[in-house]
Amino acid sequence: MADIFERLLKHYGPIGQHRERAHGYFAFPKLEGEIGNRMKFRGKEMIVWSLNNYLGLANHPEIRKIDGDAAARFGLALPMGARMMSGNSNYHEQLEKELAEFESKEDAILLNYGYQGMVSIIDVICGRHDVIVYDAESHACIIDGLRLHQGHRYVYKHNDLEDFEKQLQRASALIEKQGTGGILVITEGVFGMAGDQGKVKEIVALKDKYDFRILLDDAHGFGTLGKTGAGAGEEQGVQDGVDLYFSTFAKSMASIGAFLAGPKSIIDYIRYNIRSQIFAKSLPMPYVLGNLKRLEMLRTRPELKEKLWSNARKLQNGLKSRGFDIGKTDSVVTPVYMKGGVEEATAMVMDLRENYGVFCSIVVYPVIPKGHIIYRLIPTAAHTDADIEATLKAFEATKKKLDAGEYKVEAIPDMAESV
Repeated sequence: MADIFERLLKHYGPIGQHRERAHGYFAFPKLEGEIGNRMKFRGKEMIVWSLNNYLGLANHPEIRKIDGDAAARFGLALPMGARMMSGNSNYHEQLEKELAEFESKEDAILLNYGYQGMVSIIDVICGRHDVIVYDAESHACIIDGLRLHQGHRYVYKHNDLEDFEKQLQRASALIEKQGTGGILVITEGVFGMAGDQGKVKEIVALKDKYDFRILLDDAHGFGTLGKTGAGAGEEQGVQDGVDLYFSTFAKSMASIGAFLAGPKSIIDYIRYNIRSQIFAKSLPMPYVLGNLKRLEMLRTRPELKEKLWSNARKLQNGLKSRGFDIGKTDSVVTPVYMKGGVEEATAMVMDLRENYGVFCSIVVYPVIPKGHIIYRLIPTAAHTDADIEATLKAFEATKKKLDAGEYKVEAIPDMAESV
């Protein structure tokens, strides 16, 4: 019989195997100071492009005041218990009502976390006879929710409508053969790695041809897309065709929690059957009041979204004009695609941080194929023209070094020892 711990220690996983060299620098870095466009990393000021603080609300003075006043008034304990038993309040219900109205849906349910929420939504909606059709580049929370699903699931190539319809046909044929069950389609409003919007409009149009329901994960579209900020459904003119609308508060709202909006009867069913909420403590009152204020600002401060998009366009156009490949993004998420190995990528990251004061996230193998590098930049309303210009100059300079082979090194320095 093998010891469980012994098996774990034999291989720490594709990322964990680099932990001793990467910890504290490439993995689990510590950004210090007030949340904003510039923060401290290992004692040096950095222009930070790694925070999903889209509208710059994290340190907005009005938000800080509400958060502080609510914590002083209620503390973090209230309400105690799960909402079904003893953890409900008028404020929780008010937030749900306002979220539903904002998304043009009948009702909404609060969730403690986005990741946990999506996993449990899939679990509560789908039974073993139901079939799920989902995009190949779905977020990890969707993938983990699918792991709980006892029925069939079919994956379609990313944003490929021809393959999507092919998988719908397979799902429909299986349902017909079974004689029972239904189809749930899951896509995202904005895919967080590449920044391209999901084909929500085209998927909704196929509801006339096939019998299915849509669950839209719009974590990156909520607050950033659409005339009012209601997200990708509004942006693409098909909000009414989205059956269930999901988003987290961790992006545009710079907070904790999530929600699901849809028909009142279905939300009621979920409210009384979703295990992750029935058996978990309610969101603390400061988060609820803070999220009410954040939602108010989403609704009443369009200049925040306008500033975000102004910064995003300046950054993206600046990168493209300098010959950088930013893929097919049509959101504020800004990927920068380059060629190179892990060693080159990590050396370039170090150069950007140590010599140019630019902090951004990097994606390499095994998340993406060998020989490729993705730098993922997240513009926010808090960034300035000076931040953008300095970053463009830094990327231009470091790309010349990358292309000239200056980052080809034999080993990554042991950053853990120097932290």
